[in-house]
Amino acid sequence: MLEFGRSLRRLRRLNGIKQEHLAELAGVTQATVSRWESGRHRPTPEQAARLLPLLEARLNPAGDAMLKRLVETSALRVHLVCDVSHRLLAVSQGRRREWENDAHDLYGETLWPFASDGIRDGEARLGDLGWYEPVARPVAGWTDFKHSGVIRMGPGMWLWERVRLSDGGFARMVTTLPLEDLRRGVPEARIVSLPPGAPTGAEEPVV
Repeated sequence: MLEFGRSLRRLRRLNGIKQEHLAELAGVTQATVSRWESGRHRPTPEQAARLLPLLEARLNPAGDAMLKRLVETSALRVHLVCDVSHRLLAVSQGRRREWENDAHDLYGETLWPFASDGIRDGEARLGDLGWYEPVARPVAGWTDFKHSGVIRMGPGMWLWERVRLSDGGFARMVTTLPLEDLRRGVPEARIVSLPPGAPTGAEEPVV
């Protein structure tokens, strides 16, 4: 709930929307919006349905065509999801092979039910890592094997990078990389967990 509130506050501020206007759109008071943003209250399903269009990232066929093409033609294991709902926006051929699924039926669907414990732990720590600030450093960590029965997600180091889309919403680029490639290619990434057997104490401390 706190992550939802932070996302709501971040997008409202970045798009110049006042709390009063958001409250009007959601059919609530400004005080209620303030409580949502602080994580003290949870919106009802009906209120969340009104808010979700303001939060969800969508690829614009014109403004985001290049980004989608770069993801889908990448040789890396990479996919793009909405930063709030984890709805699948684009996926590379390398990721499709890993999933053993052509992903056609997954576009527009949330991938959160398929998340491993390592991914869920990383998500829970994003607030402490500054992910919801105007400028966010990449975040990386380790995930064990997860077989959902729908998509197959192998073990490896995941890298999350936040991308702002043409509509002002935020997407998350999810890439799987060997640890040495991650350290060499993305030295600014905050690493929250490491593979079994890796030197201990090398994770990025949460402050």
